[in-house]
Amino acid sequence: MEGIIKRQRYIERVKPFIGKQLIKILTGQRRVGKSYMLKLIIQEIQEREPKANIISIDKELEEFAAITNHQELNEYVLGKLKDNQPNYLFIDEVQEISAFQRCLRSLLNQNTCDIYCTGSSANMLSGELATLMAGRYIEIPIHSLSYKEFLTFNRLSDGTESLQLYLTIGGLPYQHHIGLEPSLVFEYLKNVYASILLKDVVSREGIRNVSLLENLVAYLADNVGSLFSAQNISRYLKSQQVAIPTQSVINYLHALTNAYFIHKVSRADINGLKIFEIGEKYYFEDIGLRNSIRSFNYRGDIGKLMENVVFLHLIRSGFRVFVGKDGDQEIDFMGERNGERLYVQVCYLLTDEKTIQREFGNLAAIADNYPKYVISMDSLSSKNTYKGIRQLSLNEFLMMDDF
Repeated sequence: MEGIIKRQRYIERVKPFIGKQLIKILTGQRRVGKSYMLKLIIQEIQEREPKANIISIDKELEEFAAITNHQELNEYVLGKLKDNQPNYLFIDEVQEISAFQRCLRSLLNQNTCDIYCTGSSANMLSGELATLMAGRYIEIPIHSLSYKEFLTFNRLSDGTESLQLYLTIGGLPYQHHIGLEPSLVFEYLKNVYASILLKDVVSREGIRNVSLLENLVAYLADNVGSLFSAQNISRYLKSQQVAIPTQSVINYLHALTNAYFIHKVSRADINGLKIFEIGEKYYFEDIGLRNSIRSFNYRGDIGKLMENVVFLHLIRSGFRVFVGKDGDQEIDFMGERNGERLYVQVCYLLTDEKTIQREFGNLAAIADNYPKYVISMDSLSSKNTYKGIRQLSLNEFLMMDDF
C-alpha cells in the first residue's frame, strides 16, 4: 500500500466492527477519501487473515457497469464466494446499485461475508428500502482532511503559512498529488465541484434548473455562517432577478446536504435543547471547494473560513453541532457528544475590550460548567483563560485531538 497515508482516526473506528455481523457503511462527499479507506480496511484485514477472500466492486469502474440492481449484485457476489475461507465484500459507491439493500440484507442473514460499503448519498440510509437494514448497519462518516491530516499529507509543519494554505485550498486528499499552488488546486476543485453538482445533486435528485442551483450555491458560499431561512434566500435571489420559489430552495438545500456537500446546522435553546425550525446556518464539507466557487478573498473571508473549519473540526471529533441560543444571546457552536457538551465562540481578532467582552460575555452568561472556548487568530497576551473560559488560537484548536 505504498503511497497511501493512513487516516488512523477512521481506521480505529472501523476496527471494533471487523468480523461483526453488521454492514459497515462509510459515508461522505465525493472525493473525501472513502475509496482509500476501503483499501486501508482491506490491508488491515489481510494482515489479520492472509487467506481472506476479498470481493471488491467499484461502481466507478467500467468493468462493474453490468451490476445495476440487487439481483445482479447477488449473482456476482455468490459467484465469487469461496468455501472454507473468510469472505469479505467491499462495494464502492453502493448507491449506484438499485435496491442494493435487499442483496446486502440477504447476504448478512446468511452470514456469507463481512460487508463494507461506501456511499455519497444520504438518501441511501433513509426511505422504505433503508428500513430493510434498520439495526443491521453502522455508519462511519468520512470527512475531508483535518488540519493535522493536511500537514501530514503535504509534509508541512504547523504555522501561520500552513494554516493560511489550509484555509485557502482546503483538505481534499487528492490535492497533495497536485501540489500547493492555489491556482492549480482550484482548477482541480472546480472539476470536483462540477462532478458533485451534476452526478450527486442534479442527476440523482432530478433537478431541472441547474442555473438556479448554481446561484443558490454561490449565495451559500457568500454567506457561510449566516443565519437565514429558505424564505429569506428566495427573497434575496428574487431581488437579484433570480426567481426561485421557497419550496424549490428547500428542495435544493436538501439535495446539497444529501450529497454531503454542505451541512445544515440548526439553532437550539441551550437550556432545553429545543430545536428551532426557522433560522439555520450552512457550512461546506470542504473549505477549498467553497473558495473555488467564488472569487476568493482570504482577508475579506477570514471570519467565514474560520467558522467553517471550526465546525468541521467539531463534527470530525464526533460532536452533534448546533447554533446555541441563550435568551437573546447567540453562541456560535454548541457541541454534544456522549451526554457531554461544549460551547465555542469564533472571532477573528481580540483587538479591544469591547470585542473581548462580547465574545467572552456570551459564554460567561451560560450557567452550566461545561467547557467553553473562544477561538481567534491571536492570543490573549500571556494568559489563555478569561473568566474561566479557555482562549485558543485557531492553530491550537485545530491541533487538538480531543476535548
